[in-house]
Order: sequence, then C-alpha cells, then structure tokens
Amino acid sequence: MTIGGLAAAAVLGAAVGVLGRLVAPGRESMPVWLTIAAGIVAAFAGTGLAQLFGLTEGGWSLWETIFQLVLAAVGVFLVAACWPKRTRS
Repeated sequence: MTIGGLAAAAVLGAAVGVLGRLVAPGRESMPVWLTIAAGIVAAFAGTGLAQLFGLTEGGWSLWETIFQLVLAAVGVFLVAACWPKRTRS
C-alpha cells in the first residue's frame, strides 16, 4: 500500500465514521474522536481484506473502497452499540 492509499483510507475512514454515527440512532454518548478512530481502523481493515482477496490493482480500486465503506460503517455501528450511555445526574 502506498502513502496515498494510507492517506485515502484514513480520510475515508474518518468521513464514514462520522456518517456511521448518524446511522446509529440514539447513541450520542459516543465521543467524536472514537467515532473517527473506529472508522479509520475499519477502513484499514477493509484495505487489508481487499488485498487478501487480491482485489487491488495497484491504484484506486472500487472493491477496496467498497470494503472500506462497509467495514467502517459496521465498525462504527458496533462501537456505538457497545459504548456505555451517559447517565444524567
């Protein structure tokens, strides 16, 4: 993976992380930094998965982007579901 690919995965993961937060209803207690971090980690996992299946061609790959988007959305949703809710005192 090139430096450009790493940067693209990080930016895409951060963007999908924020979008994934909007998809997870009622989970506003999850901090924004954790949302972005979960999206980035899942996007890198999507890149690794695409490379594992040999779906990368050395440049931009549609399959790699699809794996990044899907795993980032699922990752953010799972972290949001497991994150404890804030209690009002």
